[in-house]
Amino acid sequence: MNINATLYGQFVIIFALIMGALCYYVARRKMQKPAAAGLLGAVLSLIPIFSVIYLFILLFKKDVGSASAAVSE
Repeated sequence: MNINATLYGQFVIIFALIMGALCYYVARRKMQKPAAAGLLGAVLSLIPIFSVIYLFILLFKKDVGSASAAVSE
């Protein structure tokens, strides 16, 4: 089976945009610098499984607001 490099490149670019947006959306409540998290998610999407793992790590991370509230109690 032939894999066309143009098709793979288009897949990677579209996947990078989607994963970057998803990582940014999730990181808004989870991190202090969500733009950096979105950029890292987009860069990690060059190897798609890494960006999916990174997204799951972001999903299971505690919120920034809840972590500071737990300390003050």
